[in-house]
Amino acid sequence: MNTGILRAAALALGAGGVLLLFDGTVAAQNGSSFLDASRSAIDYTVATTRPAVACESLRSLTGHDFSIVSATVVETTPEVPEHCRLFGVIPPEIRFNVNLPTGWNGRFYMHGNGGYAGNPPESAGAQRTAGRAVAQGFATAYTDTGHDNRVEPLGTFAHDNLGKEIDYAFRAVHLTTVTAKTLIGTYYGTAERFAYWDGCSTGGRQGLISAQRFPDDFDGILAGAPVLNFTDIQIAYVWNNQALERHPLNPARMSLVGEAVYARCDATDGLEDGLITDPRACDFDPARHLEVCGGSSDGGGNAAGCFSAGEIETLQAIYGGAMRNGTPFFPGQPVGAEAGNGWNRWIVSDGGQTLGLTFAETFFKYLAFTPDDPDHDWRDFDFETDPDRVTIREMLDATDPDLSAFHAAGGKMITHFGWADTALNPMMGVDYYEDVRATMGEAKAADVYRLFMVPGMFHCRGGIGTDRFDALTPLVNWVEGGTAPDQIAAARVENGVVTRTRPLCPYPQVATYTGSGSIDDASNFVCGLP
Repeated sequence: MNTGILRAAALALGAGGVLLLFDGTVAAQNGSSFLDASRSAIDYTVATTRPAVACESLRSLTGHDFSIVSATVVETTPEVPEHCRLFGVIPPEIRFNVNLPTGWNGRFYMHGNGGYAGNPPESAGAQRTAGRAVAQGFATAYTDTGHDNRVEPLGTFAHDNLGKEIDYAFRAVHLTTVTAKTLIGTYYGTAERFAYWDGCSTGGRQGLISAQRFPDDFDGILAGAPVLNFTDIQIAYVWNNQALERHPLNPARMSLVGEAVYARCDATDGLEDGLITDPRACDFDPARHLEVCGGSSDGGGNAAGCFSAGEIETLQAIYGGAMRNGTPFFPGQPVGAEAGNGWNRWIVSDGGQTLGLTFAETFFKYLAFTPDDPDHDWRDFDFETDPDRVTIREMLDATDPDLSAFHAAGGKMITHFGWADTALNPMMGVDYYEDVRATMGEAKAADVYRLFMVPGMFHCRGGIGTDRFDALTPLVNWVEGGTAPDQIAAARVENGVVTRTRPLCPYPQVATYTGSGSIDDASNFVCGLP
């Protein structure tokens, strides 16, 4: 096993589940939370509760359930106010961080992981996200889910270790939540009034797991782009890469496909604005709408922009989705992400294997099967028989559509998904929302759950759409004020300048142009059924 290569791939992902650039910077998944705090109907920034005991005294709480390794008062900086910073361990290896502001607003905020987790609680990314919440008066918590990705990158932590699999799947987040609430109660002499979860990607899955398994842990859950069907997205990665192995594509070829997609479908929503509001309304077919080259099926196209029969076959496989026994098994990739280089790295690559394949390889070697299969070759995956061999699905996937217990506890949940997400197929979010409505009934589902689809947004953020939005503040207003969000304000920012604003609408509504005014101004759009 080449752990050096695996470690490099793991470190290409930030704590928030979004890609680190090669210079080490990261666009954090939670970077837009709290942006609208000053315009909130609920002033959640008022921090009047003071500590009841000294920070250092919390070390004495060490016992069988958890150990406090350090408890330190961190002095005020221009970005973050004074707070008590705790690092601890829950047996066997769940490391966590809790931050308790000296001026507390009575609320608890926990943020989630990305990818295969394992990011150290003391890491800069984890502390930046916590710092934004502490600056608003929240007590915060974070966990590495029971392993260190610097030592056990990607899925290697799970090799012959059922305990770590369980910790990663659900136990670590739940126990860290319970532990953090204990520390909060001791430090302030009172329990939190409200508890909130904020995560994207794996953090989104963790939020859904909390609602499904531990409905009393959080009052409000913000779950962005949740990898809720963790198992089948790995199978889809293999499907795509088997197709690419037969007939390769690259980012340059996908740019040509993107031009054809947008030429055909940009205006299907009634407005030519460089966005496809709902890709399902686009009837793009590679075989009909791309120029097909003559000659060999493996010709690879040419500079004139035609596509070989083999390339067309690969595109149809990826857009069509994984098949099993002649029937659809997992949705295909929606159109729209080809523009802006959206397929690059996750689906196609200029060099080396795709990130999708990296994630799938480690999954099928170390998590999927019992016993583990470290010699598994993705090229040999049998779509007719191998899905039934996966044993981790029940503990890892977050697909249970019955949110009745979470609803009974008074919980509220907001999820969002970029329609141009190529890391995690956005149809997972749509299909889950429809399953919840079918299971609970439309009225009951609407009382507990809102989904916001974001045209043109990549994974958690980025892309060609309006990807900057604060969904946490509307969640707080819903939980504490009883007002469900009928839209969320979103912006596109380029080189530090806001170039477009749009409302995000609760699914199945979409933002529709009123017919007058700038198409870059949200005030000229209304939410309604398509």
